[in-house]
Amino acid sequence: MNELLKLLFAALTSFGVSLLFGPPIINILHRLKFGQNIRDDGPHSHLKKAGTPTMGGILILLSLVVALIAVREFSPEVVWVLFLTLGFGLIGLIDDLIIILTKRSLGLKARQKLFAQLVIAGMVTFFMIRNGYPTSQLVPFTDLRLVFPEFGWGNPLFFIYAVFVLVGVSNAVNLTDGLDGLAAGTMAIASLAMAGLLIIQEQTDLAIFALALTGACFGFTWFNGPPAQVFMGDTGSLALGGALGGLALFSQLTLFLPIVGGIFVAETLSVIIQVISFKTTGKRVFKMSPLHHHFELGGMMEPQIMIRFWMTGIVLGVLGILGYLI
Repeated sequence: MNELLKLLFAALTSFGVSLLFGPPIINILHRLKFGQNIRDDGPHSHLKKAGTPTMGGILILLSLVVALIAVREFSPEVVWVLFLTLGFGLIGLIDDLIIILTKRSLGLKARQKLFAQLVIAGMVTFFMIRNGYPTSQLVPFTDLRLVFPEFGWGNPLFFIYAVFVLVGVSNAVNLTDGLDGLAAGTMAIASLAMAGLLIIQEQTDLAIFALALTGACFGFTWFNGPPAQVFMGDTGSLALGGALGGLALFSQLTLFLPIVGGIFVAETLSVIIQVISFKTTGKRVFKMSPLHHHFELGGMMEPQIMIRFWMTGIVLGVLGILGYLI
């Protein structure tokens, strides 16, 4: 199978697996009564979503893995990005299960979740440094690189940077998962843009992973679009962020993440700004954070917000590719 066929086959396989296994997985989650618990302090319009099956991220991860097996793409880079994806997904799965079983809106404590993420991200970064992978990062719209100085005993600055990126992107996608179809669709667009960058850079193995991820997310959106039949939960959102961060890290494209993943950055910044503003002045900048809730409370309907965020994501994806070519 030549490279072009593998790229297309990976995307179509993951998309097809999502459509095929979506209904039975949703039915199983229904029977197990794995329904979403809705926060009382969120938008009141979300209360009607209580009981919608969650942990649908299992479908995304299943579709991704099946596609990679189908094209037989398991280079060391792909294996470690997959390890990162499944590892973060496992953290999310445990978090989701605690929420479901205890019937509350919060699962793992923030410090527990963060510690687990740091351990997994640290393992992947240690592997990169130990095996001599390039650590310099391309700077968009220039021919410059961000270089991390090495010391005789290692590369601590890159280690800190890489772990920060992996954990940060994972949690940024998690924050974006608040409206039907928003995180899955935006992630599909971001991973498609990342696939384009990887193809240009001739890293076909990682491009196959990115396109398999794209197909899985688009397939999941079939069931997650408004009104959602299933939510991805932290099982999906933490895993997706880890996957995007891992792809960027192993391709020296982490500085492109604020562009192709600009929606995730905006969502995260809105939370940071809101917290700082409230703690220092007692006033809120946004009606509610993350950002999508601000627009929702401003009168926009969920599908309207979703589509506009998707359109913005497409523009940012194109801009990211231009940032590499120019």
